Amino acid sequence: METHFCLDDSPSFRVMELDEVDSTNNFLRHLDMPDDHRMTLVTAEFQSAGKGAGTNSWESAKGENLLFSLRVMPTNLPARRMFAVSEAAALAVRDALEVFASGFSIKWPNDIYYKDNKVAGILIENDLQGAVVRSSVIGIGINVNQRRFLSDAPNPRSLADIVGKDVERRFVLEEFMKHFTHYFQRIESGNEDALNDLHEHYKEYLYRFGEEHKFIDEMGTFCAMITDVEPSGHLIMQDSEGKRRRYEFKEVKYII
Repeated sequence: METHFCLDDSPSFRVMELDEVDSTNNFLRHLDMPDDHRMTLVTAEFQSAGKGAGTNSWESAKGENLLFSLRVMPTNLPARRMFAVSEAAALAVRDALEVFASGFSIKWPNDIYYKDNKVAGILIENDLQGAVVRSSVIGIGINVNQRRFLSDAPNPRSLADIVGKDVERRFVLEEFMKHFTHYFQRIESGNEDALNDLHEHYKEYLYRFGEEHKFIDEMGTFCAMITDVEPSGHLIMQDSEGKRRRYEFKEVKYII
């Protein structure tokens, strides 16, 4: 029997729906809330200062896409494995979109692509307490129904453009929450085998994995093949000269 995630408040889950905010991530990070809410979800119809990775912004027409942030509080996640939160979020977005069309992949570390077009972006902000992750704020933007993009983002595409019709945004959000809750249970277990299984599952859907393509780093352009992603989140490549390369986020860019 198919499961369904109910987007209603419960003792451990809180949902807040906003019309406009600067950034759902900013809103959640400054929201005073009790620790007994294991998950807090904030959605917005429009973000005046939507955040991407680093200094990037996120373009979204009002009322056409999904803009939301989810605050989670893992109980047993070591800081050295905090990339698992990013993996769970990326997999959940991919799984949610696959309900409507097939062929989505995860561009390291956590963008969601359809062929060579970006459909969703994820920004993770972790709060550490000693050697464990105290909380994570997961900001997600999914291009659902927007057909025209005005910014200089090189390759955006929406779910509606892929499937040829508008999609009910709430259905996409419910699917995301259903899948994310499933993956988050593996994180909550604190079990190393469960975290490793999640990590291997993440690698199954990597964009351009095992294919030689052009990339660029601080030294210039080079050809290489993605061969692995470490549990820490570091990207491993082998270039055309057989040299092993290891990168942190933002140290290397895809050429698309």
